[in-house]
Amino acid sequence: MNNKVVIIGCGNVGMSYAYALLNQRTHVNELVLIDLDYERTVGEAMDLNHCLAFAPSKINIHAGDYSDCKDAKIVCIAAGANQEKHESRMDLIYKNAKIFKSIINKVMENGFNGIFLVATNPLDVMTYITWKYSNLPSNQVIGSGTSLDSARLKYLIGDKLKINPKNVHAYVIGEHGDSEFVPWSNANIGLQNINDYLTKEEMVKIADDVKNAAYEIIKRKGATYYGIGICLVRITNAILADENAIISVSCYDENNDVYIGCPAIIGSHGVKQKVYLKLNDEETKKLENSIMVIKKAIQSLE
Repeated sequence: MNNKVVIIGCGNVGMSYAYALLNQRTHVNELVLIDLDYERTVGEAMDLNHCLAFAPSKINIHAGDYSDCKDAKIVCIAAGANQEKHESRMDLIYKNAKIFKSIINKVMENGFNGIFLVATNPLDVMTYITWKYSNLPSNQVIGSGTSLDSARLKYLIGDKLKINPKNVHAYVIGEHGDSEFVPWSNANIGLQNINDYLTKEEMVKIADDVKNAAYEIIKRKGATYYGIGICLVRITNAILADENAIISVSCYDENNDVYIGCPAIIGSHGVKQKVYLKLNDEETKKLENSIMVIKKAIQSLE
């Protein structure tokens, strides 16, 4: 299969993803941009192509339409309404569910059998909807999940301790939203438990800062997009290079019939398997609450 990536929705998130792909050495050899505003996508493709002389990889970049999805390896959906200052991610559910049904039907009508990568909020609900509407196996439908939240967590811990975030081994799990949480019992610096580095009060402060990061950014600049752009590239690289990398994404939980953020092994066929964390009683209750939040949101659409 051609290592073609199609981005549907060329706003801030979609184009941050596209630009981040261009700036990293990837296995992507074709990048197609689809948006309601076709002339905008033509302009975006022209602008990106002008970077190729200095880019690390050669990529065929162009504006396209849904017929381009037929032989795509990854279709990333970044379309949808933006989160306003007064809104939570869940407030977007009714607007974006209608948009998604139309998009997914058009993608599947063209014979797509690759991997859906979802970046639209409310993330876990939109990923579930994508799976339902597409009828693809659940491993082929992935949401960006708590990959961004986990990246924020690693940064904040690293910044606090003056340690490279790449050596912080910790995840945010659950909903990509207000019920997400950090299972601190599984967090380590290198191989050493986080309790040797942070007090309980510091952990609470960092977890709150992670959870509220999007609100703080939206308050100041109107939207968040660079962080999710690089997370989408990380997931893309794991798929196209068959890395079997562990990333905290939104994947299907068959026991509860929801998509929810948790560490998973990502390779060429999407989600290879989930990595189960041993949670303490408090963390288990938080996960159960997060599952219920997502389930209620899904049920509100039915």
